[in-house]
Amino acid sequence: MNKIRSAMRNPVSDAFGEEQNSPFDLLNDQAYLDWRRNKLVDYPDSADAIRVSIADPDSPSLTERDAISRLCAKTNMALYRVDRPLGKDGALKLANALGLTRLDVPLYTEEPGVTEIQNIATGRQGEYAPYTDRALSWHTDGYYNAADSQVLGMVLHCERPAEDGGVSSLLDPEIAYIRLRDEDPDYIRVLMEPDALTIPENVESGVLIRPARTGPVYSVIDGYLHMRFSARKRYIEWKPGKTLERAREFLMNLLGDPDGPAFHHRLAAGEGLISNNVLHTRSAFQNGATVGVGNGRLFLRARFEDRLSIRKEGAGNA
Repeated sequence: MNKIRSAMRNPVSDAFGEEQNSPFDLLNDQAYLDWRRNKLVDYPDSADAIRVSIADPDSPSLTERDAISRLCAKTNMALYRVDRPLGKDGALKLANALGLTRLDVPLYTEEPGVTEIQNIATGRQGEYAPYTDRALSWHTDGYYNAADSQVLGMVLHCERPAEDGGVSSLLDPEIAYIRLRDEDPDYIRVLMEPDALTIPENVESGVLIRPARTGPVYSVIDGYLHMRFSARKRYIEWKPGKTLERAREFLMNLLGDPDGPAFHHRLAAGEGLISNNVLHTRSAFQNGATVGVGNGRLFLRARFEDRLSIRKEGAGNA
C-alpha cells in the first residue's frame, strides 16, 4: 500500500472503542495487512468452489453446516442444493438451522416472513424492480433500512428458474473493501462517513411508507464489516465530494469488470444462496410464452438482522 494515509481517524475507531487491533481502523495498517493476508489465502476462485449439497434441508447435518459455516467465514456466502422444493416454511427452517432467526420483514411480505420474488405484471408491487423480469443493479439487501435494523444475513432460494436468463452475480463486500483500501484508504474513509448515502423517503398515494434513511456505506457491527449499497441511479442521494465520487467510480468499475472478483451462477431449482448480505445483482430473464399459476421464475427470499453462525476453526464434524 503506497497511498498516503489520511490523518483523519476513521469512524470505525469509535465503533471499536478502546480495541486497538481492528483491521478496519485506517490507522492500524498492521492489523489490516494481517487480516488481508488471512482473507485472501485460499480464497475460492469460482461459484463451483462455494457449493454445498444438503441431504435433508429440514435438519442439515453437522458436516453440512460446518461446510457452509467455513465458506461463509471465508467468503460471507455459500451456494447450496437440495433435492426437493422448500416452500416458505422450508426456506425459513433451513435459515434457522444456520443461525438466522431475527427476521426482517419488508413490504409485500406475508407470513411466515418469506417473500416471493417473481414477475408481477400489475399493481404497485410490480413497479419495484425485483418483481419484474428486468435486470437488477448491484446492491445489498435492506440498504433503505434504519441503522438499528440492518439486514445482516439472507437466504435466496430458487423454486423455479426462468426459461432463460436470471444469472446471479455475487461479490463479497470484504473483497470490495480490500480493493478500495488498497487503491486509496481515503476511499474507505469517505464511504464510512455517517452521511455518505441517503435513500429518500418512500411515499405511496400520499402516505409515508418509509422515511428517508441516511448512513454510511461501510460500517462495523459487532466487530464485523457491514455494507449498505445500491448502484441504482434514481431515488438515491450521495454526499457531494470529489473523493466519494472517485470511490464510487472505482467501485462501479470493479463491479462491472467481467474479469473481476465476482462469482456468477444461474440458480437452478432447488439451489439457493445463503449469505451475510453480500453484494449481488441479477441479469434480465424471460419466462417463456406460457406463464401462469405454478410456472414462471419463482424465488423465495428471507432477510435477517443476524449474521450466519460461524463455527470456530477446528470444531469437530459429524
